[in-house]
Order: sequence, then C-alpha cells, then structure tokens
Amino acid sequence: MAKLLQGLRVVEGTSFVAAPLAGMTLAQMGAEVIRFDRLQGGLDHYRWPVTEDNRSMFWAGLNKGKRSIAVDMTTDQGKEIVTNLICAPGPGNGIFLTNLRVRGWMDYDSLKKHREDLIMISILGARGGGPQVDYTVNPAVGFPHATGPEGSSEPIAHVLPAWDCITGQKAALGLLAAERHRRLTGEGQLVELALKDVALAMLGNLGILGEVMVNNVDRPKYGNALYGAYGQDFLTGDGRRIMLVALTDRQWRGLGKVTGLADDFKALGDRLGADLNQEGQRFIHRHAITEILKPWFAARRVEDFADLFNQNSVTWSEFRSFKQAVENDPDLSTAHPMFEMLDQPGIGEYLVPGTPFEFSAAEREPPVRASHLGEHSEEILSDILGLDDHQVSKLFDDRIVGGPRRG
Repeated sequence: MAKLLQGLRVVEGTSFVAAPLAGMTLAQMGAEVIRFDRLQGGLDHYRWPVTEDNRSMFWAGLNKGKRSIAVDMTTDQGKEIVTNLICAPGPGNGIFLTNLRVRGWMDYDSLKKHREDLIMISILGARGGGPQVDYTVNPAVGFPHATGPEGSSEPIAHVLPAWDCITGQKAALGLLAAERHRRLTGEGQLVELALKDVALAMLGNLGILGEVMVNNVDRPKYGNALYGAYGQDFLTGDGRRIMLVALTDRQWRGLGKVTGLADDFKALGDRLGADLNQEGQRFIHRHAITEILKPWFAARRVEDFADLFNQNSVTWSEFRSFKQAVENDPDLSTAHPMFEMLDQPGIGEYLVPGTPFEFSAAEREPPVRASHLGEHSEEILSDILGLDDHQVSKLFDDRIVGGPRRG
C-alpha cells in the first residue's frame, strides 16, 4: 500500500470485477477507499470461488484494503448517509466510483447538488447504458472465433475476464486524471467508461480493425501458435508440455544455439526460399519449424534444457494448472515481495498479493485483508460524518446501518 495517494478518498458502490478492481488498485497505492453495500451484501458478495461455508474468496480478493459500511439504501436516512459520504467536504474527497445502475438520488446530477466539484466515475456495460459483461462482450468482438485448435470452427470463450481487468485499470487511471483536472481547475466531472468500448478500442489498438478493413482478413484459429511470429507448444520426453516463443531475433538465435538446430533452420529457410530471421516468415512456415523441433523436445526432459534456455534468452514456460502453479512457481510464494500469507477472517490463511507496482519513492507495503461487511460502519458514521453516539446507536437499532459495534 504505497502511500503515494495518501489524502485521496474514494467512495465506491460497485460489484463484480472492473469497478472493485479499480478501487482496490487505488487503495493499494495509499488512497482511502470506502465501499458501501446493502445490509445483505452487494450483488457479488457470494461470487465464486467460495469456501465450503459460502465465504467468497472472489470478494475478499477484490476488496483488500478497503473500509466497509453497510446501509439500507431503501430508506431516506440510508440515502442521506451515502450522499453525505460521497459528497463529504475536503480537497481529497468528493470522488465516487461505481458500476451500479444509478438513478434518481444517486445519479451525477443529483449528487452534484450536494458538491459542485464532484468527480464520478461510472463504469457501464455498453455505451448506451445497456447491460453487458465480459462474457458477452468478448464473443461480440470476435476473439472466441480466433481462439482454439487450428482448423476447428467452434468459438471458444476465454476463461480470463480480460475486458473487466483492463477496464478496472482504465477506470483507476480515469479517476486520477479527473482528480488532477479538479486540482488544476476546481471543476468536477462525470467520467463514463463502457466495458464494450474498452474491447472495441483494443480491436483498433492491436491492429485487428486494420487487418479486417485494409487486408480483408478475418483471422482464423491458430491453436497455440503465436500470431505473426514463432511460438508453439511442445510435449517433452517426461510428458510435460511447454510453450516456446521466438518473437525477437535474439530469442530465435538463442533457440538455434541451445538446441543445436541453427543449421537445420538455415537449411529449411534455403529450401523454402524464406528468410527465417524475419518473424513474419517464421509464422508463415511455423509448421515446418515445428516438425524440426518436435523430436528435439520429445527426446528431452524439462530439466535437460531449462537452465540452458534461461541462460541464452530463450523465452519459454511450462503449462500448469492453477494448482500446479501455486505448488511449483517460486514467484507464487512469500519469496516474492508482492505476496504475504494473510489470514482472511472466515476464510483462513492463504497467499495474498499486494500491489504489483514498485515505486522508488515509496516502500512496498504488505497487503491488507478485505473487510467484513459493515466492519467500519460505526467509525465512518462518527469519524467522517460527525454523528454522535446517540445518533449512531439509533441508526444501528433501526437497522439503517449494519456491522459490528465498537467497544
């Protein structure tokens, strides 16, 4: 939790991946992030993966380091509490991050009446406000039709919610840009970011729109091959599977040196009339290159070549399941400064990441567990909203707010 964003308070009303990820990213860089939820928890409070007693490891993973207040927002008092929290005075306050369908009292125009320079970051599904999630956006933009075994026709949806992950980071970036603008001009603003727009933008950024519109190419499936260069998976002599990439000239030369197949690659290029030192040519002739490499890998165990590959800039990795990665990757341990063994109440002790950033101006701090639902309700009401003990007690007694009581 590098303290670079100390003094910045973000109030978060969110669910699922993109928006909670944006808030957590800011919290891990020192911002104070307060998440408000319904008394029974938000839409993602029991999102899988869960423990045997239905405690969400998903929720705990995306809400580390945040404070939590639980509020009955169907009541006028609950609405007032959330409004006052979002629009609290102070130069680092008045910032609202959400992907909820905000209407009426919680929309930008309504909240702005309580703080003129309010910053609100609203994550949408589609630009017009329609519902979309990663698992519907991804099929719509074409990636599943370019994913899967070569020659197959069935679309394959990716298990990683990539657009959620990218959108979360963009939302954090947009929030910081809006906050800088407010510091310079005194003006707040509404920032809207649609999940589908992020995916559409990346189609252009990665050259895919040009490939379709200029080259009239609808990219097919290439299996595990690396599009436009050489990359392929191989089965080794000890029954393991590795991924090999020779994207750059250095990687290609290193591969030829370690395997002793440089002359074979040159002979192949001469026979094909192709310069295999060019990455595009390596992709075009990937099957022929693979046929040369297959027997080399089939005759060796991973241990026979791993150190040599690493020493000669050959880029590779071993295919692992999630469980195998946890058990075998030394980076997935407390030897990596990003990780700590953390006891998450209700779940248990397990490996938890902090921020992946390393700032030279701030020390990396250990990760902070996720809060219980409503864990900080009382202190937020008294310390931030300035309510006295009697007022706070009545809100708890009337079930306007929930959570444990102090003292």
